[in-house]
Amino acid sequence: MLSFGKMRKRIEPVVLCAQIASAFFDTCLQMVVKERCANMTDALYPTPTEDSRQKAMSNFYMIYNMLAKFIPILPAILLAKVGDRGYRKIPIVIPLVGYLVSRVVLLLVILMELPVQVLFGGVVVHGLSGGFCSYWAGIMALVSLTSTEEDRSLHMMHIELVYGVAGLIGSLVSGHLFQLYSVDFKQGTLLVSLSVFLYFVCLIYTTFFFLMPNVSTSAQERTETNGFVTERYSRNILNILLLFASGILYDVAVGGGMEILVTFEMKEPLNWSATQVGYGNAAGFLVFLTSFLGVMVMSRWVSDVTLIIIGMVSFAAGIYFMAFVTATYMFYLARALTLFALIPMPTIRALLSKQVNGSSYGITLISLQLSFKIASLAYTPIYTKVYQATLDWFPGFVFTLSSIITVLATIPVSMVGCRAGRAEGYERIPGD
Repeated sequence: MLSFGKMRKRIEPVVLCAQIASAFFDTCLQMVVKERCANMTDALYPTPTEDSRQKAMSNFYMIYNMLAKFIPILPAILLAKVGDRGYRKIPIVIPLVGYLVSRVVLLLVILMELPVQVLFGGVVVHGLSGGFCSYWAGIMALVSLTSTEEDRSLHMMHIELVYGVAGLIGSLVSGHLFQLYSVDFKQGTLLVSLSVFLYFVCLIYTTFFFLMPNVSTSAQERTETNGFVTERYSRNILNILLLFASGILYDVAVGGGMEILVTFEMKEPLNWSATQVGYGNAAGFLVFLTSFLGVMVMSRWVSDVTLIIIGMVSFAAGIYFMAFVTATYMFYLARALTLFALIPMPTIRALLSKQVNGSSYGITLISLQLSFKIASLAYTPIYTKVYQATLDWFPGFVFTLSSIITVLATIPVSMVGCRAGRAEGYERIPGD
């Protein structure tokens, strides 16, 4: 059993609590946007169609997601620099404030029946606080500093597992909680109120109770005792560029596909209820568990590069199958094929952290997150417009596009593996 003193040095409670809160918010947001967009199109068009509702929803999410990804860029860089100067709490605490405020905005939209566009204000505040890219890069930088190079990939997957289990739990119950309401409280009020409360708990814990754990000195010792390894490999710029290229392509494929999936679930033939939305989101979070188990088992026999490729192939197969989904059971079959889809990103982050000194973990990982944000400014509108253009003849076309891009993402990381194989005296890439 962990004592309270030791528990205060663990970041897992924050990840767990915040992700349950996020799962509550995501389900409620999806249902509120569906209802408001349907009401808006019904008022605008004498004979509204399913396609008109889908276009209204996809346009809302396009603007919402672009704001969520563009605005945090500068704040996240500033927070990363502050974190690398030793203030490791700051890149985690400030985004939690933004999360709290944006969730309060959704609560006000429900209670006061405000226009759904008011949510754009909430996402702006969230972005100015650094957003997810600052929060998650801060978490991963902390994990990198408190783990050795040998077990860093496993530690990062452990955090991803906590994140996934929390999302799974939150998603499973969120649909049921959304439907609980009374005369005094509108549908979704309880769910968002719980989300706000949990984010408040996270903020209080991180600010006043969380203690920074001791930083691992293994990486520093390795630098001091093995200068050849540091000089030749730790700053291998080409490996860093290849890992960035692979990560960006994979993020485009996953991010673009998942953004459209939120809207795809709301149209015929699926047309899910709040409970089904929660279960569908839970299926996505279950992949965190299967990916963690995959790393636990396969890392004994294969390299990190091979693990990344396995994860990418898993996602490519599942998202391709998703293009042809016409029933709920087929959706879950497609999700089952993506069982290793979450292996690539934490493994790429782990490999990147092995290329730089500990004092640069924060800026390196935030640079990766920001490159995802910049890429999303292109893929979010492209995926949205492609989806709208293909609604009539093949609404799943965007998922085949994601599958193709995922296959392309395996090329740069394969080149990293080939370079490592050719490196004289080394059988694996640096720190692998």
